Amino acid sequence: MSVTIIFGSDGGATKGVAAKISKKCQGRPVNIKDATTADFENCNLLILGSPTYGDGTLQTDWEDNIDKLRAANLKGKKVALFGTGDQQAYPTSFLNAMGILYDEVSDLGAQVVGFTDTAGFDYVESTAERDGRFVGLALDQDTQSGMTEKRVTAWLSQLL
Repeated sequence: MSVTIIFGSDGGATKGVAAKISKKCQGRPVNIKDATTADFENCNLLILGSPTYGDGTLQTDWEDNIDKLRAANLKGKKVALFGTGDQQAYPTSFLNAMGILYDEVSDLGAQVVGFTDTAGFDYVESTAERDGRFVGLALDQDTQSGMTEKRVTAWLSQLL
């Protein structure tokens, strides 16, 4: 199974998670700044990742390059999402970027896979939560980095 992981990262936490995921599934990590339409389309599983900024926005490189995603043919494509955020500093916008990406790929007809449980997180609200579950892999590298390895492994086991 070919896996492409497209991510945006400024501080390096999300890039580190993308590298960890790619190593575990022999995937190909691609920074959104360098991504092409073919990167979104030419894989069996597409994984998208972004940190959430401040009041709940996408990472800057994702915002600047969102048209690349919108131009891709994702109808019926299996897409998984992961997000990084800080539930303590931003409890009212925790992982909102993952919710934004979910809406984008859903609008393009993608089949989103890899929903995860909200248990173990302490936040007020998140647009990444739908029907009581996160729309992808939820990670808090600021306050729960010790749980990342276990969460990534469990998440990938349901995708592959």
